Amino acid sequence: KLFIKDLLFENVPVRIYQPKVPPASQRRGVMFFHGGGWVFGSLETHEKLCRSIARESESVVVSVGYRLAPEHKYPAAHEDCLNATIHFLKNTERYGVDPARIIVCGDSAGGNLAAAVSQTLAGRSDLPKLRAQILIYPGLQALDFSLPSYQQNRAVPPLFRERAAFYVLQYLNGNALNLEEVLEGSHIPIDIKLNYRKWVSPDHIPEKFKVRGYKPHVLLDCTTEIYETVKRFCEPNLCPLLAEDAIVHQLPESFILTCEYDVLRDDGLLYKKRLEDNGVRVTWCHLEDGFHGIVNLFSSDWSSFSSGKRGLDNIVNFLKSL
Repeated sequence: KLFIKDLLFENVPVRIYQPKVPPASQRRGVMFFHGGGWVFGSLETHEKLCRSIARESESVVVSVGYRLAPEHKYPAAHEDCLNATIHFLKNTERYGVDPARIIVCGDSAGGNLAAAVSQTLAGRSDLPKLRAQILIYPGLQALDFSLPSYQQNRAVPPLFRERAAFYVLQYLNGNALNLEEVLEGSHIPIDIKLNYRKWVSPDHIPEKFKVRGYKPHVLLDCTTEIYETVKRFCEPNLCPLLAEDAIVHQLPESFILTCEYDVLRDDGLLYKKRLEDNGVRVTWCHLEDGFHGIVNLFSSDWSSFSSGKRGLDNIVNFLKSL
């Protein structure tokens, strides 16, 4: 039911999925960025998911094979996803796609990249505006690894709390030398942390998400040497939750999927609040019985979960509404 082709967009490998059914009008286009902690993942690991999205929503899907860490550090992945998206925005007619209906989408680290690309393009007047962003259990900040979801789900596979910090350090520095400091929160000076508390704080997480074993965390200060190695964690291209309101209120309609048993749950909840506070329309799908990575397992050969299929159905329905 699909034409599938591997291409290069600005030297970035992409795989494009086009429905064979003749369209009644121009289709919507979905730029898809795969998860895998910026370290793993490929066009292959998300092949079934991209096929399903293309087939069920009758959209053209472009999956991006961006460069991976630790060999290619930040901002390589962001640049690849951004350049591929800009290329697509400028060449939509070649693929029968409506330039007013381009959506960025990604899961996990790919959700981070989708959020960052969306922010980078928000102020561009020379390109068509993105129609929407779909963020599937995205990781959006690296300031606080003691938020309720990080404490509650620290040992829930496949994404342990320690691994989440390990991956973002691999992406930033190509190593995880400061892992202990990042986990305990002694990697960012207190004054900077307090400055961002308006956005990154357990105070903004609804009470019902704190009932399951959460203890408030003591703020620790940090040494100048440590901060020097990780200060780019304060850049919105790496941690989109830290973008200024002036950017956030220009963002397109958004779909955010969170899972109860996922360390990244609260990143999604905090971003949902930020978007809504800035007048952006948000469709929120919370999988009460879901865990990190579940949407990509919806049709796995060895295990599939009904809530993963439910998550995918919600994504497809959101796309069809655009």
